[in-house]
Amino acid sequence: MSGNMRTSNAIRLMVVGALIALGAYWAGARWGPRGPARVEALIQAQKSSSRGTTGLTEEEMRTVNIYRQATSAVANINTRIVEYDFFQNSVAAEGAGSGFVIDARGYVLTNYHVVENAQNIEVTLGDRSQYAAKFIGADKNNDVALLKIDPKGKTLSVLTLGDSSNLLVGQSVLAIGNPFRFTSTLTTGVISALGRTVPTGETTFIDEAIQTDAAINQGNSGGPLLNSRGEVIGINSAIYTPSGTTAGIGFAIPINTAKSIAQDLMTDGHVRRADLGVQSVELWPNLAEALSLPVTQGLLIERVGRDSPAAKAGLQGGNRTVLVGMFQKLSVGGDVIVALDGKEVANSLDVSILLNHKKPGEVVHVTYYRAGKKLETNVTLGERQD
Repeated sequence: MSGNMRTSNAIRLMVVGALIALGAYWAGARWGPRGPARVEALIQAQKSSSRGTTGLTEEEMRTVNIYRQATSAVANINTRIVEYDFFQNSVAAEGAGSGFVIDARGYVLTNYHVVENAQNIEVTLGDRSQYAAKFIGADKNNDVALLKIDPKGKTLSVLTLGDSSNLLVGQSVLAIGNPFRFTSTLTTGVISALGRTVPTGETTFIDEAIQTDAAINQGNSGGPLLNSRGEVIGINSAIYTPSGTTAGIGFAIPINTAKSIAQDLMTDGHVRRADLGVQSVELWPNLAEALSLPVTQGLLIERVGRDSPAAKAGLQGGNRTVLVGMFQKLSVGGDVIVALDGKEVANSLDVSILLNHKKPGEVVHVTYYRAGKKLETNVTLGERQD
């Protein structure tokens, strides 16, 4: 074969290859949204298959068994929210996330942001059974919500809740959820770090977050993070990403935090949160200088609630109002809180994180400044009324 013929054949092969690649890209763009239906068929076929686990490693067998046992208790949560456009026309918006059954009576744990403001919530379990869900309550600060479905006499699969207090970096974890509406999706990885505080808003956060490299994407929120025994150790909640998709850094709410919240919601219908009973503003250097304060960091108390824990402990709010900038009015002259239980506080998030570990009736040691003097007192915490 001549060099020209070989060159011609090579060019034809390259063109064909390029067309195949381009066709696959177009197919993905044209029929990509239908992907979940195809994946559903594959998943159901795998579940119904009689093929055993012959030839799998011990680790693979463990992963397969955990998935088979857990997936029926993992929920696909679909929500409907009615919003209004610029012309006040109602527009229905839909959302999706994950959750999991924690009680045979039909209690389902998920993230608060998955069901926030939803008018309708529908839960689909791993066996494809569907239920209308009732919103029981939530802890907005910790991004945990509790739902209730009516099993109508059916015996529901329930996930076992583990212990998140004795986890180790490097141990294996599994995440099950519904990323991009691809239901019953399993990803695996390890615990990458522990004890992170991950802010999700001005006063909301994931405290003592479990960091993992198990792939977590949109739709995984609210789903379980499992250990190698199939026990839930966390609720998948957030990812760090520059692109909107997984970058190998996901965060889960420790299950011990969620268990405490769920118990409060089941028994009281609300979360019992500790409260100081003050309204405060974050101090900044220019304000501290203008007020001749001895510190440049802390929380300036504007108001103390009547008969609040802070009032009973003798803390004081502002006694005069000043204009800061062109619009902001501040009540100044009150105490400046600089530490709680010996830990420095610089903003409301610091206070929220510390109080997250307290219950109403417990005592917190407050360090503060008044008229240039450093003082200390103990405050018996009350219960926050949301």
